[in-house]
Amino acid sequence: MTLTAVSGVLLLIIMSGRFIKYLAQAAAGQLDPGVLFLIMGYRLPGFMVLILPLGMFLGILLAYGRLHLESEMTVLSATGISDRKILAYTQGPALLVAVAVAWLSLWVAPAGVVKTQQLFNQQDAMTEFDTLAAGRFQSIGREAQRVTYAGGLSADRTELQQVFIAERVGSGDDSSIGVLIAESGRQQTNPDGSRYLVLDEGYRYDGKPGTADFRTIQYDTYGVLLPQPEVVTEITDREAIPTRLLVGEPDLLTRAELQWRIALPLLVPIVAFFAVPLARVNPRQGRFLKLLPAVILYMSYLALLISARGWMESGTIPAVLGLWWVHIVFLIVGLTLNFTSLFAPNGPRRTAHAPA
Repeated sequence: MTLTAVSGVLLLIIMSGRFIKYLAQAAAGQLDPGVLFLIMGYRLPGFMVLILPLGMFLGILLAYGRLHLESEMTVLSATGISDRKILAYTQGPALLVAVAVAWLSLWVAPAGVVKTQQLFNQQDAMTEFDTLAAGRFQSIGREAQRVTYAGGLSADRTELQQVFIAERVGSGDDSSIGVLIAESGRQQTNPDGSRYLVLDEGYRYDGKPGTADFRTIQYDTYGVLLPQPEVVTEITDREAIPTRLLVGEPDLLTRAELQWRIALPLLVPIVAFFAVPLARVNPRQGRFLKLLPAVILYMSYLALLISARGWMESGTIPAVLGLWWVHIVFLIVGLTLNFTSLFAPNGPRRTAHAPA
């Protein structure tokens, strides 16, 4: 129950931040609002891969911390349940979570990234009129090379009213601005496939900002050639490559990606191993006393994995060493924290004090 609650809160926080980012892109006309929830759904497995291990780690700390706080661990010890058995029992659900994380990391998350990139490729192939909304200024291009506004828009997006288009030509000190204003406009497709924006009854202004050198043209009909959208079908993201295609590849980036996908499931039983002693608190201390150092230890583990992945990709560390040494280091940390529980003859003894 604690794992589910913590994972749900973390998922809500992470997805809210990512959704705000996509929503801003939709507001700027870079994404169709209708695909936002599809993108979030496809990205969900990738979020869960990182959330589930942390949720399980915090779940162990909070649940076992409560048992220690209410002296229930003392009662368990008095009935013959040693710390060694508690460690073994904890690995049961930890292995289930590790299997779920492996399934998400090795198969589901890459497939979700493929679907996400396909959606983004489709969005890149859309013209500005496919995402244009009436009554809103829309920037086109990464550096806002063109700004478009339409006071009215027909249902099929071919007829526009009260059109304003401002386009920047060139860059730096040599840049100039062209402004088109028209009462109405329409899209026109020629038999050869070329598309034009035909504007009626308007003006065109060309000039350089800050100077008096400009030109004004009044027109009855003005045609603007619309660029053909480039449809990209290639999936270039390494996170989208199926796991079976990563196996045996000699490229460092590919090997680092494979080891990263394997590292996340391996992280789960190791953090569960050292979470048990970190949850042990004195009833007078409160259940949250060791929560901060425990989270710092967990984040150190994850940060070191991320750093080792970068070092492996850059060739700083050999591929044979890869990310495995990070797991070994934190497994040793876990063995150190559980030394008494594992290697004492009968485990640590707790004395249950009955009230006088």
